[in-house]
Amino acid sequence: MQAATLLVVSYCTGKCFGSPIIIPSVPGFFVQSFGCRATQADGAVLERQLAAQGLPQAHSALEADLIVLNTCTVTAAADQDARASIRRIHRENPAAKIMVTGCYAQRAPQEIAGIPGVSWVVGNSHKHRVAEIAADNASGPQVQTQKTYHDGRIAQPQDFVSLETVALSAPAFTLVGDIFAHTELIAAPVFAGDGIAEKTRPNLKVQDGCDNRCSFCIIPSVRGQSRSMKLDRMIEEANALVSTGYREIVLSGINLGRWGRDFQPQQRFEQLVRALLENTEIEKIRISSVEPMDWSDDLIALVAGSSRIAKHAHVPLQSGSDRILRRMHRKYRPWHYAEKIRKIHEAMPEAAIGADVMVGFPGETDELFEESRSFIEQLPFTYLHVFTYSSRPGTPSAAMLDQVPVNVARERNRVLRELAGEKNLAFREGFVGRNMEVITLQNSGDGWIEALSDNFLKIRVAGTHEANKILKVGVTGLNLNNEELVAVAQEGIVAHAL
Repeated sequence: MQAATLLVVSYCTGKCFGSPIIIPSVPGFFVQSFGCRATQADGAVLERQLAAQGLPQAHSALEADLIVLNTCTVTAAADQDARASIRRIHRENPAAKIMVTGCYAQRAPQEIAGIPGVSWVVGNSHKHRVAEIAADNASGPQVQTQKTYHDGRIAQPQDFVSLETVALSAPAFTLVGDIFAHTELIAAPVFAGDGIAEKTRPNLKVQDGCDNRCSFCIIPSVRGQSRSMKLDRMIEEANALVSTGYREIVLSGINLGRWGRDFQPQQRFEQLVRALLENTEIEKIRISSVEPMDWSDDLIALVAGSSRIAKHAHVPLQSGSDRILRRMHRKYRPWHYAEKIRKIHEAMPEAAIGADVMVGFPGETDELFEESRSFIEQLPFTYLHVFTYSSRPGTPSAAMLDQVPVNVARERNRVLRELAGEKNLAFREGFVGRNMEVITLQNSGDGWIEALSDNFLKIRVAGTHEANKILKVGVTGLNLNNEELVAVAQEGIVAHAL
C-alpha cells in the first residue's frame, strides 16, 4: 500500500499541544493495553472502532503501521512499563506511528509527547476519537479533512508542517481535555488471550470512573466521574456473547459497585445482576471487584442464592489498620469490613474471598503494619493481591512527610504474600478428593488443560479437552509445586464447546 499524505487537524476543547501534521496513511493497526480489566475493555473498544473504520488489524506491533498503546498510570512502575514499550516499539519498528492513549496519557501528556517515536498523545477525555484520527490518516492519497481550531478558524495549508519537521522541532500532537466533563462510557467485551481457544471468559465493562477520593489514588483524575452502562445496552452485549457460545462473563468497572448511581432515578448494582439473570441465558456471571460497603445484604443473598453467579467475592481492603484507613480517606473502618466478610463467608462457606492490600503507605509504622497483618490473618481470605505503595504526583499522599522506606515496604509485601500463600494453600487442600464443576480455558499442549472453578480455583485437568467447555471433574491432589489443583474429568459428562 503506497503511503499517502493526509491533512489532519483535530478540534480540541481542552488543552492541545503541538501542531497539526501531515502523516502517511496507516494500512494496519495494533492495540496494546496495559493494566486493569477496565483498560483492557477500553482496548477492545478501540479495536472494534478501528476495524469499523475499515482498517485492517495487524498480528503484532512489528507488523503494524499504527500502534495504539492504551496505558495505565496507577503506579510508577506502570508508567515505566509504558515508556519502555514505546522505546522498544520505536527501536524495532521505527517506521510505525505510535499513538499513546489511556490513563498515563491523560495524566502526563507532555511527558509522553517528548519520547522519540510518539506521533499522537490522546487522553482518556478524547479516547473516543482515536479511531477517527486513525481513519483520517488512512483514507486515501492527498485527502484533506477540513477541521477547525478552538476559536473557530478554518485550518489553512500554511498551518501544516511535515511529520519529519514536527519530529525534529516539536513534541507529538497532543489531544487532552477535562476528564470530568466526559460523560460517555465506551465499552466492549474483551477476552483473556489472543488465540481462539483462550477466548473463554469475556470481560464486560459496565461502569467507568470513580467519585471516591482516596488519598493515594490518581484514578479519579484520569478516569473522571462515575458513569454506568445502560441496562438495555448491557443486556444486548451479554446476549450477543451468549449467542456466540460463551458461558461465563466477568463484570468489571473502575468502581463496579457504584453502577447505576449516576442514573435518575438511581439504580443499584443488584438490579444489573438480576437483569442479567432474567434477560439472558448466560451460564455464569462473575463479579470482578466490589467495594466493601457496596456488598449489601441483598447482593450477598443474590450471589449466594443463584447457581449462575460465581461464588467469588473480591473486596478491596487496602489496610487493616484504622489509622491508615483514615489517612487513605477510605469510607469504612476495619470492623465494618470484617462484618461484610463475615456475612459473605457465612452465606457462602466455600466461596473465594479476596482483597487488595497495600503496604508501605505513608505513616505505616511497624505497629500499624502488624495491626493490619493481624487483622488479615483473622479473616477467611482465600487469596490476596498485595501492592507496595507507589506515590502518584498530585495525590494527597504524595505530599505526606512520613514516607516509608522502600526496603521496609518490600519486606512487608513479602510477609503478606507469604500469609496469603498459606491461606490459599489451605483453601485448595480442602477440595482434594471432591468433585467440582469447571470451565476449560486453554490447552497446555502436554496432556492437560487449564480450567477455573466457580470459586476461582485454578485446576489442571488431565487429557485433551476443548476450551470453553463445562466439565465435571474429580480433584485428585496438588501439582508438584502446590500451585494448582489437579483433576480428571468424570466419565459420562457431556458438555458443549464453543
